[in-house]
Amino acid sequence: MKLSFRRIGVITILIVLAAPVLFLHSCMPSFRMSSKEVDSYFKSRNLSANQHQYKYEWRDIHYVSAGDSTKPLVLFVHGSPGSLDAFIGFLATEKLRENAFLVTTDRPGFGYSNFGNAEPSLKKQALALKPILEKYRHNKPRVLVGHSLGGPLIAKMAIEYPELVDGLIIVAGSIDPELEPNETWFRAPLATPFLSWILPGAFRASNEEIYHLKPELEQMLPYWKNITCPVIVIQGKVDELVPYENVEFAKKMLVNAPVEYVIVDDMNHFVPWSHPQLITDAVLKMVVRADSLTVKK
Repeated sequence: MKLSFRRIGVITILIVLAAPVLFLHSCMPSFRMSSKEVDSYFKSRNLSANQHQYKYEWRDIHYVSAGDSTKPLVLFVHGSPGSLDAFIGFLATEKLRENAFLVTTDRPGFGYSNFGNAEPSLKKQALALKPILEKYRHNKPRVLVGHSLGGPLIAKMAIEYPELVDGLIIVAGSIDPELEPNETWFRAPLATPFLSWILPGAFRASNEEIYHLKPELEQMLPYWKNITCPVIVIQGKVDELVPYENVEFAKKMLVNAPVEYVIVDDMNHFVPWSHPQLITDAVLKMVVRADSLTVKK
């Protein structure tokens, strides 16, 4: 069958348009570890860890657990984009393994929790992760660690399920709606079905949830006062993605919780990788502190 010059032209245009998209999908990082990579990570260190998968409505939620299963629960929640591997190094940290039962999870839309299919609602994300807290509800105290967008999510979980949360560690958390950058001019088009396919999976999910984050944070404003468990806020002063002023928001809103602030002048946004010891120290401190409060209860 012969192709007309017009058809050849159309096909050529489609190839030209598709090429950069295919290049983008093939070259951009996926921000996730496969099951084999997770197993290899721990095997190479002669450590044990378990991978889990459960259903929440239509979603598959994937997480990894390690450490002493009789000890307090520490749930690590990554930012955007990201996956459970953001905190996998903490599951291999000897001091933490000795003192806690450690869990790192893929949030909805990331890793192997329905990769690329975002859940912009913080309430629904909290519901999707709630089964982990319920499964290990007897591992008291239960401490949540959230980095970046994981920060407001763990705060939302403490607001919604105070009976399941005994402590929060907010690491470079994007919690103040007024500090969210005005990026709707490019995020809105990329969140539509017409253009979202252009983005690789992790970036597609990230764009969708960040696009909706400001109104989600605004909805939380009246409820921060309901958080009463201990909180540790870790923040760098040279964070270009989540401004230091989020600390001032925390001071204003966390009026009924005992709060400790760990501020580092020359620290940027990527705390889990650049300053992991700060998180490790905060976890160990929070496990002891929250435990004393749960005993009093």
